[in-house]
Amino acid sequence: MKTLLLDRQQTLVQWVSQATGINTFGVKVRFLGNDLHILCEDTDCPQRWLTLSDLLQALQQTDLDSLTSEEQSPIYQVLVYGRKKGEHRPQWCHRVYLNQLDQHLEQVQQALLTEAAKSKPIGVSGALIVSNESLVLQGNPDAIARYLSENLSQLGVAVQVKNRSYDSKANSQKVGNRLWIFCQSSYSPDATLLAEPIAQQLRDLKLSGYQDAVIVSQVRGEHDPDWRLRVDLTPPETMLKEWARWGDVQAIILLLTEILSDLQISVQATLTEFTLHIFCTPAVDLLKTGPAPEKETCLPVILSQLEVIAPQGILAAAIYGQKTGDLQPAWVDWASLPASIHPALATSTLLLGSSGDEPALIFLLERLLNHDINWRLKTGGIRVLLLRKGDLLHVMCDAPNCPTRQQVATKVTQFIRQLNIISIVGVRVYGRRAGDNEPVWHHGLDFEQRDRLVPEATPEFAATAQYVDDLLTKETDEPIVRPDLTTQEVQSLVTEAAQHWLETAHKQVKNLLVGTQLFAETNQSIQQNPNEQGVPGSLIWVALGLMLTLQSDWMLGYVITNIQNSPKGASILSPSSSQTQASLTLGAEPTQNTSFFTSSNNIKPSKSNNSAFNASSFTKNDRAGNLPDPPSQQKANSTAILLAARSQMPSFGARQLDEQLALYKKRLATTGKPPDILIIGSSRALRGVDPVALSKSLSTQGYTKIDVFNFGINGATAQVVDLIIRQVLQPSELPKIIIWADGSRAFNSGREDITFNSIAASKGYQEILKRATRPDNKNKSSQATTSKIEDKKLTNKTRDIKSYEAANEWLNQILVGISATYKNRDHIKTLLQKQLHHLPFSNDIQPITSNNKSITVPQEDNTQLSVDFDGFLPLTIRFNPTTYYQKHPKVSGSYDNDYKSFQLIGNQDVAFKSVIEFTKTQQIPIVFVNMPLTADYLDPGRTKYEQQFQQYMLNFSTTNANFIYRDLSQIWLKGHEYFSDPSHLNRYGAYEISKKLAIDPMIPWTVK
Repeated sequence: MKTLLLDRQQTLVQWVSQATGINTFGVKVRFLGNDLHILCEDTDCPQRWLTLSDLLQALQQTDLDSLTSEEQSPIYQVLVYGRKKGEHRPQWCHRVYLNQLDQHLEQVQQALLTEAAKSKPIGVSGALIVSNESLVLQGNPDAIARYLSENLSQLGVAVQVKNRSYDSKANSQKVGNRLWIFCQSSYSPDATLLAEPIAQQLRDLKLSGYQDAVIVSQVRGEHDPDWRLRVDLTPPETMLKEWARWGDVQAIILLLTEILSDLQISVQATLTEFTLHIFCTPAVDLLKTGPAPEKETCLPVILSQLEVIAPQGILAAAIYGQKTGDLQPAWVDWASLPASIHPALATSTLLLGSSGDEPALIFLLERLLNHDINWRLKTGGIRVLLLRKGDLLHVMCDAPNCPTRQQVATKVTQFIRQLNIISIVGVRVYGRRAGDNEPVWHHGLDFEQRDRLVPEATPEFAATAQYVDDLLTKETDEPIVRPDLTTQEVQSLVTEAAQHWLETAHKQVKNLLVGTQLFAETNQSIQQNPNEQGVPGSLIWVALGLMLTLQSDWMLGYVITNIQNSPKGASILSPSSSQTQASLTLGAEPTQNTSFFTSSNNIKPSKSNNSAFNASSFTKNDRAGNLPDPPSQQKANSTAILLAARSQMPSFGARQLDEQLALYKKRLATTGKPPDILIIGSSRALRGVDPVALSKSLSTQGYTKIDVFNFGINGATAQVVDLIIRQVLQPSELPKIIIWADGSRAFNSGREDITFNSIAASKGYQEILKRATRPDNKNKSSQATTSKIEDKKLTNKTRDIKSYEAANEWLNQILVGISATYKNRDHIKTLLQKQLHHLPFSNDIQPITSNNKSITVPQEDNTQLSVDFDGFLPLTIRFNPTTYYQKHPKVSGSYDNDYKSFQLIGNQDVAFKSVIEFTKTQQIPIVFVNMPLTADYLDPGRTKYEQQFQQYMLNFSTTNANFIYRDLSQIWLKGHEYFSDPSHLNRYGAYEISKKLAIDPMIPWTVK
């Protein structure tokens, strides 16, 4: 309760004493909210009307705000009490509205005249109330404040009301009005006690021109508000029409009843399937003798309203006229509604909700939670906001008082489960008070098992549906702007600042380049050398460059020769050779090199591998957490390099192909037979299918001792796969089943096939062609089955390659004759590497992993860029879009070279058909797996190409019995934890894919 300062209080008491003639000891004043309470007492109780007459005349001539403290809230009404000294209760009390002093004075004068005539005094307070209400209905903020203060002042709460316009967020061209109600008190009133009464009072006023009101409660002396409350001021008629439009029977009844009430007609209705039955009876008929309502009166009114409403899912209406208490109607009429004509209105609201229509879902949930429609019309009820994120539906419920968890959570979850919305496997429900931006509680339920490898992200929910920013802006925190600046002036200022910054940056860069003396200003060079010829100058610089190159070559040759001839130099270069010998010796012992040739019981896993994925923040309960660290996951790069170096087969110009082939040949030599399953494809196969996981998963299906090898090659296209299967590998080296794991970009014939062209230019490829044309070739019969068109293409390509290869060989021979260091280039490389190890930044040098396409991973994962002895490349890095695109550009499909001039008919198509025909003759089933991609990768451009590719593959799978197509491209669009980048899986994704393939009923694992 607020108490006036002493001097102010004495001033107000003296003013009352002077106005009424009562001694100052008999006057007491007190403030409560927006009310001023004045107690007048004397030895005899002061006369009511005389005291009020004197006080009202003084009020007309005095501004009460000048007699109160500056911190005091405005005074809207004065309550005057009269009592006799010594008594505890006043004998009379009178309420005075300061905005209606003239009416009060007129009432008092009438009472004095009546009292003089010894007649009973009459009250005219009804006229005063009607006048006050008329001001409120006009939307006057001062009248609204006086109206609210009548109840709030009793609680010690002072009220101020302001009208503020704002730009509607729902409609940028619409300017709305919002009512701000500021409540001040000396304590913090409980919001649950005030919320619904205030909301009901405001809605009862049926204010026009306001969409909502924001109530701000603040304790005196504090700057920040204690709580906020939003009250929906949508008129009850609008709410009813909105619900009636969705086919709500009770809303339709209330609308029709309000219209027909003037005609003394009562309305009831029921809904049977798609027909609305409306019964019209007399509104007042206690004796039950009144006639039924006239048909000509009821039908036009009802049908016109139903045409305007156009209820969803209601096709027809049957209207009955009936006497009170009769079972049979006096008349019946039937009419079609707009839903019978418009198909969009014919679908029921429940069916729309089951299909995921958000407006329909909002109505269904609001109707479920607001079972008492009258309570919703009075207070605004419980409002529902929806947000759909992935396979989850988030439901926010707010009301003047926060709905309790027990009140809404179970109802909402059960209702959503019954709707069985497609692709929705869980629901999250939240509750808050209207106006807050954070939920008070939350509740969740999953309809299906949702296994996740990473925690679920916290949902982001807007504060309101229409006024997200406006509602939560504090009245005291309005931005400070300069009203004297126009929009054009601000734009001009920003443009000038940007131009000044660009000019400054341009000058600094220009001065920096000119300062290096490698560049010169354009105007300056033309003025100083107008007749200078560019060609002679270029020739001079070329000659100087050649001289510098030759001199450096001769100096390096001189240095390396001296090092080789000296004993110290021999010791410098000897570790390399000794290390190579040691490696070769170890390479001759298979039991010490490859885990494939050893028993898993002899391997002691490290501590970091005990729980497979915990090192990367996965819990032991994750799906991939049960994957053991198999022996075949030891690094095989060093062994592969040695095996490739010792191979009698010439290199294919692709280091990874050479190494994978060497590992495969070693596997064949060790086991004496080809693997049961061969995985082949590009880097998506290399990283995407785990042979150990596939073998173990198949063992649980009853297929024991299944040998699997991953022959993935970075950048491999259909032509590369065709080359490996038909020409590089002998028929006796082929598996029982081929799993081709890749995607659409490997079949794009419109782009240049860099990987295949590099292989086709190698000596290994020439050896393959020679072997294919030998008369005594053991594979002559199999080669005869290949396409003649393909052989002609390869022969022509070989001729083209030989022409520039001969020129390259001629230039190399000239270089060997001139250079003094060419023959010793390996020794120079070894010497430089040994010297670089002593530099501080030597540990930051990243190794080169491939001649064609490098694998880009963070520095901490460089140790993982090694395949295991099953040919599989396991990567533990997880794709995080936020950090990934800070280091790598986000390229759309329209500018991706892999999809350049995308077309499926061409070289890759011919190679693909050759593979199909060849595997058919060899009776080898081939399964093509379209590998998973992320939603970040599948933009509209790539999605269009993927659709063409899927149709292309489906056509092949329906016409070739030995070819099976499995599409897994979109199973993990948001599953970033399974990917190392937008289009490649990591080891966790490879593990899950391997398990899916093992249990796929379409793949014929029962092989010959």
